[in-house]
Amino acid sequence: MSHYSSFKFMMEPRSVAVVGASDNPKKVGHIILQNFIDMGYAGKIYPVNINSTGRIAGLKSYKSLRDIGESVDFVVIAVPAEVVPSVLDDCGAAKSKSVVVVSGGFAEVGSVELQRQLADKAKKYGFALLGPNCLGVMNMRNHVNTMFLPLYKFDSPKLGGVSFASQSGAVGSTVLDMVSNEGFGIAKFISYGNAVDLDEVDILDYLAHDPDTRVIIFYLEGVKRGREFLEAAKRTTKVKPVVVIKGGMSPAGASAVRSHTASLAGSYQAYEAAFRQSGIVQADSLDDLLDYAKIFETEPLSKGPSVAVITNGGGAGVLATDSIYDNRLVMPELEKETAATLRKAMPPIVNIRLPLDMAGDADDKRFEAALNAIGGDPNVDMIITIALFQTPGADSAVAASIINYKAGITKPLVVVSSGGSYTQAHRRMMESSNVPVYSSPEQAARALAALYKYSKTRGAIRKTK
Repeated sequence: MSHYSSFKFMMEPRSVAVVGASDNPKKVGHIILQNFIDMGYAGKIYPVNINSTGRIAGLKSYKSLRDIGESVDFVVIAVPAEVVPSVLDDCGAAKSKSVVVVSGGFAEVGSVELQRQLADKAKKYGFALLGPNCLGVMNMRNHVNTMFLPLYKFDSPKLGGVSFASQSGAVGSTVLDMVSNEGFGIAKFISYGNAVDLDEVDILDYLAHDPDTRVIIFYLEGVKRGREFLEAAKRTTKVKPVVVIKGGMSPAGASAVRSHTASLAGSYQAYEAAFRQSGIVQADSLDDLLDYAKIFETEPLSKGPSVAVITNGGGAGVLATDSIYDNRLVMPELEKETAATLRKAMPPIVNIRLPLDMAGDADDKRFEAALNAIGGDPNVDMIITIALFQTPGADSAVAASIINYKAGITKPLVVVSSGGSYTQAHRRMMESSNVPVYSSPEQAARALAALYKYSKTRGAIRKTK
């Protein structure tokens, strides 16, 4: 069975068994089972517990996988580590197609031999195994969710085109919780922990071919198959962007990685070189990871490095200019025709140059005129629009004018807007219409620089004489 087929059985199972299912709300197996039920998973669900008395969470339950009497597409194992090998024997006997072991207590705590048994049994029986020591998988489209996080503690993200893989369950759950407040959605989530069988290479290959996935973001601690990972990344970045944040870059961090998922972190320089060589975009923080995911899901590739700034606040325009050059982008000169058009549309107090400060009383008509003129300028590759909703002229009409313009533009456009509840309402308005909004000029410029870097990888950059 190919690893793509293995992940298909995990992500799109017709049937799921939860081994360790329980009616005790404090048990991991209860939370996983209840999440499948509460999220509306439509396939068959088989609760399995050796102490079962016949029903768990209102469903018919079984003492063993062997008692179900039919093959199960996907088995989720949430029992103590020492019991897992015998459950895997049951998986083999029941001809299960894919397995995730969420249980911890293996190589990450020194139980190397116990973990080796898991790898041996997966190979012996021919099923794919994800984990151990992980959260497993989530598919937003069909409500598959093996995460042992109560839904009331976790803001579930909306359906979207970003897929997220994380070696760390804690980082994975935190990022997913944060995504619910961002302007993009999630297609798939894969937490793979100690990677005893399925690893980073298999995940990249699966997500590269997954039609729901437009952008891949990755929290990575270590790589077991370096050369294969590099080749998989090269193949993947030719068709969709891959953004990676690497844990364990410092010596202290590398030591923490070994005790977390029993991975070898490797050297900082080696990973940086590998990322550059393979076309991976590196994020330096979780904020970067989210910022880059947002721009890659919503924006087209950039034809060049030039960024125009439109603002209704002069100081913010200055900060944006600094950020553009700090990130090795440039601010272009406007064409004479563009400048003439802007001169007719702007009041005399506005200087017709970039950054274009339209003054504090700029309204939707001024924003619309600036966007139309500057967006059509052949010297402009990307646009930062700074909308400060605290000013007298900025209201819902300004947000609507940006949304309307964004719907027809073929150049990358981002908005910078920060403030309290009034601003946040307009941020949500724009982001619900696929306009990426950032809180600072620095964030916007870094995101555009990441987009430009990947655009060069994809060969989208305009050829110059």
